[in-house]
Amino acid sequence: MSAQLIAGGVMVALLAAAPAPAVLDPAFKNTIVSVYPDGKTTRLWLHPNGAYDAQRANGQRTGGVWEIKGQKVCMTQKHPIYVPIAFCTGIPPTGGGVGASWTAKGLKGEPVRHTLTAGRGALP
Repeated sequence: MSAQLIAGGVMVALLAAAPAPAVLDPAFKNTIVSVYPDGKTTRLWLHPNGAYDAQRANGQRTGGVWEIKGQKVCMTQKHPIYVPIAFCTGIPPTGGGVGASWTAKGLKGEPVRHTLTAGRGALP
């Protein structure tokens, strides 16, 4: 078994064992919809066990693990392909429930508007 595979398994176990931060509680039952400057949208479903599922603007499904670092949630994609670099973005404001909206930076540094929408939508 490769060291990378073992390390990835340990990371998942650590994330699963760590309690989820309360600020994310509303996200676990709902969907984070992100709107980019070009109008394209993505959907993100966070799970309290440290996993996530997402749907890109082109409809492709992805998933992986997340962790909190400072005031950001950092995601590492595990499928459909492993991407070894975590992407970090701003988290919902404290006390933000359904309808909460906040701005963060996208993968290319562009401003992205995140909104917590009711329900789990098209969760895979």
